Amino acid sequence: MIDKLEFFIALAGAGHFGRAAEECGVSQPTLSAAIRQLEDQLGVVLVVRGSRYQGLTPEGQRVLEWARRIVSDTRTMREEMRAARKGLAGHIRLAVIPTALAMVPRLTEPFQARHPAVTFSVTSRTSLLVLSQLENLEIDAGITYLDNEPLGRVTTVPLYSERYHLIAATGTPLADQNSVTWKEVSSLRLCLLTPDMQNRRIINKHMAEAGVWPKPTLESNSMIVLFSHIRTGQWASIMPRNVAESFGFPEQIRMIPIVEPDAEHLVGLVATHREPHTPLVSALLHEARLRAAALDFDRNLLSSDGKPLLT
Repeated sequence: MIDKLEFFIALAGAGHFGRAAEECGVSQPTLSAAIRQLEDQLGVVLVVRGSRYQGLTPEGQRVLEWARRIVSDTRTMREEMRAARKGLAGHIRLAVIPTALAMVPRLTEPFQARHPAVTFSVTSRTSLLVLSQLENLEIDAGITYLDNEPLGRVTTVPLYSERYHLIAATGTPLADQNSVTWKEVSSLRLCLLTPDMQNRRIINKHMAEAGVWPKPTLESNSMIVLFSHIRTGQWASIMPRNVAESFGFPEQIRMIPIVEPDAEHLVGLVATHREPHTPLVSALLHEARLRAAALDFDRNLLSSDGKPLLT
């Protein structure tokens, strides 16, 4: 039954029999037969079928809620028993928004120092995909924005606040200023994240508040692509300062605070809202609370223009 429920969750998440089978490591006929058997056992039709997958029936939607709960509880029980026998060990799947990727080592490094038998996989995802994968049990936790768009029912640990800077080469327009406005930035040749990224939606929102709209000449879902274009001196971008600093820009690249407004948005760890959490997720939430204090302290060492107050 647990295997069939896991297949059903995978099918609901993938929206395609073939992709769901591939994710589960079985053949498509095996997955299809398991779903049919689950329907027979429960006495209801779960999937709307035609020539291809067409979604879930109302009964299927309700069973999906139960399936997530049952599978999550089963995984928690297995992890607790493994931890009781061997101590904390296992694998954590973490999905992270692109602008927070540079901060991940500040969580994973001290965690693995405490728990060396735990491994991580870290993937870059949009904020919407972080929440979707969390709901479908495809990841164990995520790092995303906490205060800009609805999160649903999740456990959160605030980690730090993003503040936005113009990143531009010396000699380009506005690069000699100590601060710039959102309206001024809109006139530059910009490279920005793609519109499906919440960071881009935040930029759009603050520019709209200033009465302008960004018109980037280059968009990408990769921070590496944006950085490489900034280095040419032909593009500027808008990024959180901590992200820009993580790539070690040369002195020719300036990071200028954007004001009017001097906006901040909260980033943190999210996990499925449940009690108890798995031992791995519980330990990760605990580590995040410890790291949050250190990250907030580091942030407070910066003045409003982003320059260190202490050395």
